[in-house]
Amino acid sequence: MEQDLTESPVPELEAPVEVLTPEEYVTTLVKRAKGAAGRLSSLPTAVKNQALEAMADGLEEHEAELLAENEKDLEQFEATPERKALGDRLRLTAERIQEMAAGIRDIARLPDPLGDTPKMWTRPNGMQVGRMRVPIGVIGIIYEARPNVTADSAALCLKSGNVCILRGGSEALHSNVAIARVLSESAEKAGVPAGAITFVDRAEREVVQLLLKQDRYIDLIIPRGGESLMKTIAEHATIPVLKHDKGVCHTYVDVDADPEVAERICLNAKVQRPSTCNAMETLLVHHSIARTWLPLLVEKLTAAKVDVRGCAKTCQLCPEVTPAADDDFGREFLDLVLAIKVVKNMDEALEHIATYGSQHTEAIVTKDYARAMRFLREVDAGAVLVNASTRLNDGYQFGLGAEIGISTSRLHARGPMGLEELTCSKFVVLGSGQIRE
Repeated sequence: MEQDLTESPVPELEAPVEVLTPEEYVTTLVKRAKGAAGRLSSLPTAVKNQALEAMADGLEEHEAELLAENEKDLEQFEATPERKALGDRLRLTAERIQEMAAGIRDIARLPDPLGDTPKMWTRPNGMQVGRMRVPIGVIGIIYEARPNVTADSAALCLKSGNVCILRGGSEALHSNVAIARVLSESAEKAGVPAGAITFVDRAEREVVQLLLKQDRYIDLIIPRGGESLMKTIAEHATIPVLKHDKGVCHTYVDVDADPEVAERICLNAKVQRPSTCNAMETLLVHHSIARTWLPLLVEKLTAAKVDVRGCAKTCQLCPEVTPAADDDFGREFLDLVLAIKVVKNMDEALEHIATYGSQHTEAIVTKDYARAMRFLREVDAGAVLVNASTRLNDGYQFGLGAEIGISTSRLHARGPMGLEELTCSKFVVLGSGQIRE
């Protein structure tokens, strides 16, 4: 039977939703962020702290929602063995949400760096000159996988008076959008200007490339991720970049190291959380201690399911070890994999670190003061440790509160970046009528 279309109800047409082009989208975001920068930089410390407390409360109150959105990301994630470390960073748990909230509250309790004038000096004409800490301005943060970076970055930027434009990896889009919405809404209710916490919720790669050209509106780019991300940003950015590069971290066990201390440090550096950038990737052992100490350590590493790959000498001492390939040295495994090399002396250890290190984190285990001081002086890295695990290179562990990253750059900031590292300085002059003759 033929249907009488004349008697069928005509559906109402919905108004078309305007979709911005990538160029229009990015321009809208950066202009809004820049507009918030001036108001945020002059916000009283009390208001910023209240906003941070509200942001922490918001994360806890919306825990169920955040976990549900994270589950959407996990369901879409391709959990191949090669992406195991990324998957670990992507996962949210109730405990990790509590840690994010606690980190924000820790930042609220830290001193506000803005307005600090550490030193003033008087010139012959009587005027006083000094430097005052001020915000950098608008900071673009581009990162992969880890949803906690969204919370850490937003909180650190807010406390230091910087507007942040956050662009997380597409694999964590649902999680990051939910976290950023909670944080921005909580902050705005507490008096923070709209746009101070801005999240890029579109996944097109073109959007990132457009952001990297916004030097009129963005003052600094901080990338956190793998080599491909760093390469992309280095090639396309017209904005200053402060790199958080890969972590090829070494521990050198010296000839007179305390065996028990060395074992505890090395196991922690590799096993405690191997997917992080400050986990040990290569162990260097002085040949004089290797014969008695190394087999016992390898036994414990193997029991902890570490895939140990060693040089010829290591394999001779520990036959169960897999021979290391040439590219195992200088490689960031981000997994329960460790390369071991037995060295003749400290000079060879220093040469190996200089050749294969990524200037991230390096450690020595020794009881000899002179060699410890030499290691501190000569090793080129953002953090150099004596008798301590590489896993301790962290803003929270250093007392900086949560960090925005571990800079491997040489200019402006190096190592964990906390509040002080997210500021710059301007000269201030106090005069009483001085003029230049």
